[in-house]
Amino acid sequence: ADVLVTWGGIQSNHCRATAALAARLGLKSHLVLRGSEPEEKDGNLLIDSLVGAAITFAPPERYMQMDHTYESLQAEYASQGLKTYRIPVGASDEVGLWGYINCANELKEDFKSAGISPGAIVSATGSGGTLAGLIIGNALYELNTKVIAFNVCDDEAYFKRKISKDFVLWKDRYGSGLDIDRMPINVIDGYVGPGYGRATPEVFETIREVARLEGIVLDPVYTGKAFNALLQETRSGKFAGLSDIVFIHTGGMLGLFPQKQQLFGTG
Repeated sequence: ADVLVTWGGIQSNHCRATAALAARLGLKSHLVLRGSEPEEKDGNLLIDSLVGAAITFAPPERYMQMDHTYESLQAEYASQGLKTYRIPVGASDEVGLWGYINCANELKEDFKSAGISPGAIVSATGSGGTLAGLIIGNALYELNTKVIAFNVCDDEAYFKRKISKDFVLWKDRYGSGLDIDRMPINVIDGYVGPGYGRATPEVFETIREVARLEGIVLDPVYTGKAFNALLQETRSGKFAGLSDIVFIHTGGMLGLFPQKQQLFGTG
């Protein structure tokens, strides 16, 4: 392949990582980003441009026509003698799941080194790949814990459908003996707030508090929203009886910059 093609939100961490990797490997990248082109490039979008990605901004209805868009781009690049390679949103397919399956194996070693047996592993989920990979990894490497995610978009029903489908595709491709029907998909709904990429004042307060108390930077799109949800659920007793809850920081610091006014209460 000569050109990596993928999709995501304007502040997609996945798209930025794909574009940066393409540059490192000497490939071209083409990102199809949901929404209108902003007046200023900031955060992940700034990096997308910096590493040389071609970018198409698509309104929601056009964005969802992924097959049609890919066929058009495939033909366009073919006319230039270039081959394209399609990567789904968030790299969330049976191949992409290996990222967080391998993460689970790393976590097993980390837990052993720290001498802990976590009652739960918690993360954000935006396209399903992180959660699906952690669930499979939990079973494959026998972590013997619960895997729970807070959705930052869509709803619980959507993620259960999406992840169940990815489980089947993964098992069909790699022939695992895991019983995928016995792997629970735990998604806690109710914390999307105003929408994907938009956070409540409470989320921004949590981001500020964690930064000042721990020196850890969360973002308003994924980690900040999920960690704020974890705090609220813990205070309400949802995680009572569970010790050593491990929160997976999936990155996303660059998502802070486009929302700096909200972060400091000036917007």
